[in-house]
Amino acid sequence: MDPPINRTGGTRTMRHPGVAFFDFDGTLIEGDSLPAFVGEVIGRHRAHLALADAIRSGVHRHLRGRGRGIDLRGTIKAVFIRRTLQGVALADALAAAERLARRVRWHAPMVEAMLEHRRAGRRVVVATGALDLYMPALLRGKGVDDLLATGLEVRDGHLTGRLCTGNCVRQDKAHRVRAWLAANGPFGESWGYGNHPCDLPMLALLDRGTVVRIRR
Repeated sequence: MDPPINRTGGTRTMRHPGVAFFDFDGTLIEGDSLPAFVGEVIGRHRAHLALADAIRSGVHRHLRGRGRGIDLRGTIKAVFIRRTLQGVALADALAAAERLARRVRWHAPMVEAMLEHRRAGRRVVVATGALDLYMPALLRGKGVDDLLATGLEVRDGHLTGRLCTGNCVRQDKAHRVRAWLAANGPFGESWGYGNHPCDLPMLALLDRGTVVRIRR
């Protein structure tokens, strides 16, 4: 839709009341959703062993300059996903997402903050390194307007084990949040919630950034 025309000359921009961006793992929920999701797909014990093996392999690959990601954590993540999810039927993965949705441990203060932004009429966006495959099931009913997540490739009804977008963390997440703001703004004010240090690049873009620490 074309923006409304300012009759006094130029384009009249509409300012929305505001927008709030929330990280997911370690912010809206306790812990990391990816190993939990893989555990629902292949079993928790196998997922634990696969993660330990991916850490060893990822460190080795990264030190030799053969990492699949742009940093060590990204390399470990790519190896873990490839070795555990390649060839899994999409229907089985979606069923695993539904099971995971029943087990997620929500961080109550952040869920309440999200609801407060909704009640104030602000847009709510979740920006996360978690996979876009399972996030819709986990966010269902939470009043989230948009999702920025890591894309997982699906071909012929099966997961390939390869990412089809950048890993939506750190600088990649910040770039995607900046692009979202440019495409959907302007906004009267912006908020951000994330953990340290991974979400600092995103929080630096926003008017009010909050570092979340979940006590265990």
